[in-house]
Amino acid sequence: MSSKNVVPAVDTESRKDALYDSEEGYSHAYGLKCNLNIWLQGVAIVLGQVQQGLHPSRVEFATLALFAGLILGATTWGIMADLIGRRLSFNITLFLAGVFGIAAGGAPDFITFASLEACLGFGVGGNLPVDGALYLEHIPQSYQWTLTLLSVWWAFGQLVASLIAWGFIDNFSCEATATICSKSDNMGWRYTYYTFGCMTFLMFFIRFVVFDLQESPKYLVAKGRDQEAIAVLEHIAKRNGKKISLTLEQLSVIESAAEYTPKSNLEVVKSVFSTISLSHIRPLFSGHKLAINSTLIILCWGLIGLAYPLFNSFLPLYLQQRIVSSTDSDSINVTYRNFAIISIMGIPGSILACFIVDWTRGSKSRWSLGGRKLTMAISTGLTGLFLFLFTTSKTDGAVLGWSCAAGATQNAMYGVLFAYTPEVFPAPHRGTGDALASSFNRMMGILAPVIKIVTTSATGAAAPGSSANGSIFVAATLFLVTAVLMVFLPIETAGRAAM
Repeated sequence: MSSKNVVPAVDTESRKDALYDSEEGYSHAYGLKCNLNIWLQGVAIVLGQVQQGLHPSRVEFATLALFAGLILGATTWGIMADLIGRRLSFNITLFLAGVFGIAAGGAPDFITFASLEACLGFGVGGNLPVDGALYLEHIPQSYQWTLTLLSVWWAFGQLVASLIAWGFIDNFSCEATATICSKSDNMGWRYTYYTFGCMTFLMFFIRFVVFDLQESPKYLVAKGRDQEAIAVLEHIAKRNGKKISLTLEQLSVIESAAEYTPKSNLEVVKSVFSTISLSHIRPLFSGHKLAINSTLIILCWGLIGLAYPLFNSFLPLYLQQRIVSSTDSDSINVTYRNFAIISIMGIPGSILACFIVDWTRGSKSRWSLGGRKLTMAISTGLTGLFLFLFTTSKTDGAVLGWSCAAGATQNAMYGVLFAYTPEVFPAPHRGTGDALASSFNRMMGILAPVIKIVTTSATGAAAPGSSANGSIFVAATLFLVTAVLMVFLPIETAGRAAM
């Protein structure tokens, strides 16, 4: 029997014990990864200053370029994770994000800036679909709920980005109403990007030196590389001062592993491009129940991919346009102060979702509460409701209040969605499944700046024949539609081992 067909069966009690031993050393490593959200938020944070300094006809084109890179990155690296491994894909994408992020900070004109944003997106977009699969495959079923908790680091990344931007942009930027803005007077956004790039390289260094990131044992078993899988588990257990009970002989009893000859990374990459096929896509839709679930979850990712950036990718612009009680001299300070407060409110949303996902799921009653689906549906629906209320805001307090509420619920939504998605894809094809969901998410997201451009003028005012809140109305409606779709997902993963 081929080892590729028996991976779920390998999840024996001994294997669970071994993975339990390895979990402690990895929870912190992946927290560092989730700070890549600084780049997704970083683009939104600097749009106003880029518009002043580089004078594009529409600054939203930078977001469009970013999402073009995110699409290509999510599609390429998610599939490559199933082909060349999670670890190699994971580290390459982080390096790319650091290089092109720093380069974008030094862009002399808007075309160069947008081009480098696309390259940055290629790295960031490739990292996101890989990390969930890699983390999930290092922990036992009883600790799968911690994948939801990782969204706290996503929120923390947004907070770090907002605080760094607040310090630099508030002190090294032209006033919001300035008609002439030289490069020397508008260095705040560039300092912000340089800082983000240095942080990214620091995380890249920490992965190699401090955490010594290992390949996924499930990926290795799926490739028939049992001896390497045991070595990885032994390495992680040793780092935690423990020993594993799983042996190579026990794996051999479960499956007949083909003889494997270790290859270099270059040899792996060369062999992959000669064997690429749809073999990792078809199993995601095998069986009626799995086909429906895979279709719905990918659709949900797509709708959220459009709704989320319609609001969040332009949130600093929305906030600045709605400040009614501040003078021109301190409007930038108030804008980034509010953005930091909204970022802080995302953290409790993620923690709350983590506690709810498995609440009372041990009960067999059909009325048992909690679970991934219910938590996702409620948090997504509330996000849509809060965005509708945001458009009714007439005071600074109302703008900030509804923004904070939406920030909390959408972080809860993304936290559970981030955990649920890799759980419902079979392990040998998990990277591909995550890639399809993430790439569709980005494909829809590329429409966000288009809608923003169509519904508003370059100054943010309503375009002829549309409402200034038109893009937010679209986002809120999409969130509500997605909440309904989540209710009909046929697979609930709370309290169950990942496939």
